[in-house]
Formats: sequence, C-alpha cells, structure tokens
Amino acid sequence: MIDPTSMVNRPAPGRECGTCALCCKVYEVPAVESRAGTWCRHCLPGRGCGIHETRPQHCRAFFCLWMTQDFLGPEWKPDRARFVLTMDPATRWLFVQVDPGAAQAWRKDPYLGQLKRWAAAGDRPVIVFVNKVATAIMAHGEIPLGEIAADERLALRDLPGGRRTLEKVSRASA
Repeated sequence: MIDPTSMVNRPAPGRECGTCALCCKVYEVPAVESRAGTWCRHCLPGRGCGIHETRPQHCRAFFCLWMTQDFLGPEWKPDRARFVLTMDPATRWLFVQVDPGAAQAWRKDPYLGQLKRWAAAGDRPVIVFVNKVATAIMAHGEIPLGEIAADERLALRDLPGGRRTLEKVSRASA
C-alpha cells in the first residue's frame, strides 16, 4: 500500500516522464488556462512541455505516483494506463484522474482489481475522476458520485454495521 508519510516530491531513482505528458491533459491548470480533459495548449504530446523552462510552479512541483513510487510497474505509467495516480496526503485517499479519451481504462486488468484491493486494505476510498465526474471505489463496492462542483467536497461517513459511504457535501455547510 502507498504510505503518504513516505511520499516525496521527487522522482524515484530511474523514473522519468519521458514521452508521457498525460498530466497535461487530465488536470485543470488555471495558470495556463488549461481545462481538464483537453491537452494544455503548451503541451507537445509525446514530447513534453513547450514552456518547460517557464512553466507554472504548480506544474514544476507535480509528480504522479508512478514517478515517485518505484513499486508501481511499467503498466501503471500514465501514458500506458491512460490515467494519472495521485494521493492526498491529508486524507490518504488515492485519486485516479482518467484520460476522457479512454474513460474506461481504469476498469481493465490489472487496474480495477488492484484499485479495489487498495480501497479494501486501507479502508478508505479510491476516487476515480473522468473530468469532474467521480466514482468512489470502496471496500464494499462502487459509488457513483456524479460531477463534483467547485463548492463541494467529499466526506466519508460511517454507516451502521461498520460500513462506510462517501457523499458530496457543500463546502459552505461543512
């Protein structure tokens, strides 16, 4: 399991983006007017960032889990898996940001089975995003969450019988 306390913000030995630039497609980066689901206008797919030397700090600081966690095999590299893995260090939730051009990639082997095992082992959700539409993988199954608005957050709730669920909550009411 990925341990957020051991996470570093630098590549693991021998890891490099190479021709992968999927993060430049799946994330919204307001500093460069990039929308999630479309290639950043500065990205040169298969070659990298066209403004590499002057790219925003947000981009400079970002490394996906494949880059930082050497136990993830080559099948987890984003340009092959068609999604980018990250982890929120505060909640320890795993996020899967999927290329909308391959929206079902996370459901294929070996990915879905491993995502389910990670959710069960940590008793915390794995959140799969295709643009802003989310699905939670929980130990007991999947929960379709729909679109997550900018003023919403996800909250984990305990249910009777020891089960847990995830729900959207307005930030104003939280």
